[in-house]
Amino acid sequence: MAKTMDFLLPKMGESITEGTILNWLVQEGEAFEEGDILVEVGTDKVDNEVPAPAAGIMSKHLCANGDVVEIGSVIAQFEESDGSVKTVATPKSAVSNTVVKSESSVSKQPKPVKTTSKTTSVSNSYVNQDLFVSPLIDSMARKNHMSYEELARIPATGHEGRLRKSDVVNYINEGRPFQFAQAVNNEPDPTAYRIPQLKLDKGTGTIIKMDRMRSMIADHMVYSKHTSPHVTAYVEADLTDLVNWRNKNKAPFQEKYGERLTFTPLFVDAVARAIKEYPNINASVDGKNIIVKENINVGMATALPSGNLIVPVVKNADQKSLQEIAADVNRMANLARENKLGGDDIKGGTFTISNVGTFGSLMGTPIINQPEVAILATGIIKKRAEVMTKDGVDSIEIRSMMMLSLSFDHRVVDGFLGGSFLKQVALNLEAAPDKDY
Repeated sequence: MAKTMDFLLPKMGESITEGTILNWLVQEGEAFEEGDILVEVGTDKVDNEVPAPAAGIMSKHLCANGDVVEIGSVIAQFEESDGSVKTVATPKSAVSNTVVKSESSVSKQPKPVKTTSKTTSVSNSYVNQDLFVSPLIDSMARKNHMSYEELARIPATGHEGRLRKSDVVNYINEGRPFQFAQAVNNEPDPTAYRIPQLKLDKGTGTIIKMDRMRSMIADHMVYSKHTSPHVTAYVEADLTDLVNWRNKNKAPFQEKYGERLTFTPLFVDAVARAIKEYPNINASVDGKNIIVKENINVGMATALPSGNLIVPVVKNADQKSLQEIAADVNRMANLARENKLGGDDIKGGTFTISNVGTFGSLMGTPIINQPEVAILATGIIKKRAEVMTKDGVDSIEIRSMMMLSLSFDHRVVDGFLGGSFLKQVALNLEAAPDKDY
C-alpha cells in the first residue's frame, strides 16, 4: 500500500522565514518522478524551484498559488510511488530534503501569513470570469504589457482554471491573437493586477503596484529599522595609491587571470581583513545573545535589471586571494544581471557592502541587512585638492578621496567598535597591495 508523504516548504536561507507559492507545476492527481520540479516558490531574495524528493502522485495541495507560507510548513501531500513511476537521481539542491514520512493522511497544516488568492473577474462573456493571477503570471504580464482582459482570454490548463507559466508562454509564442480582440476602454480596468481602488483626483499621480520582490524588500527594510537602533559613522579615505595601483595592474591582472579587476573585490578584501581585526562586527543578535560568526561571508548589494536589489555573497572572503574574490564578484554580478543567481549565491552573509558611489553618491546611510549588525556604504571616488603635510611642510595635492559610512546596530556595537572597524577598513584601502601582476 502506498504511503502518504508530507511535502514541506524547505529552508531556503539563513534569514528567510517564509516563501510565496508562485506556481504549482504538478497538479493534484498527476504523477511525477524523483527530482521533478513540483512548485516554484518566491522569497525576498530569489525564486526557487523545489524538486520532488521521491516519485509519487500528487494527492493534495495544501496551499494555493499566492499564499505566503512559513518555512517548514506542510504545503502538499502525495502518495509515494510503488515503482510504477520511474525514479531518477535527486538533483543536488539546497532544498532537496523536503519530506517527512507520515502514515496518516492528515498532518500539520501550513500557517498562511497572508494571501493574494482572491479571484477577480471582468464583465465579459468571452473571458475567464474566475481567473486567478499568481505573482509569477502578474510579473510576466507586466513585462509583456498584457492587460487583465488579455490574460483572461488565454486558455488556462492549471487546476481550477488557473493560468500556468506554460499557458502564457505558449500564448506569446502564438503571436498573442487576443491582443487586440476587444476595444480598450478609455478608463483603465480597476481590477487589473489586483490594484486596490483608490479615490484620487485625475492628474494627481500614477498608482504603481509593488511587485513581489519590492514588497518584500520594503517589509525587510521596515523590519530592520524597527529591530536595530541604527547609528551611522563616517570616515574619509585617501585612495590615491589604490587608484594608481589598480590603473597599473588591471590590464595585466585580466590577462593573467581572465578576470576584470573592479574596485569591488578590493573593497571586499579590505572589509574581510578588517573583520579579522574586529570579529565582533561579524555577528548577529538572538534575543539577549550575541552570535559571533566564524565564517566571514561578505555580501555586496547588486542592482537587478528590474531595479530591485539583491545581495550575492562572497563566502569565506578572508581565506581567498584577490583573484579568487574577483572571480566570485564577476561571476555573481553577471548572474545577477541575467536574473540567474541561485539560492546558494545569496545565503550565509555575515556583513554587507553597498557601493552607493556607483550611482554618483558622495556617501550613504545604509540600512542593516538583517540579521547582520553592520553594513558599509562606499561613496564615489573623487579627485580633490587636499592639504598634505610632509616633513612638516604643507602642500596642495590632487588626491582621490572617498567617503565610507558604516551603519551599525547600537544594541551590540558601540561607538568604539564601530569607529575602530571603520577606520581599519579605511587604512586597509589606503595601503595599496604591495605586489604587481
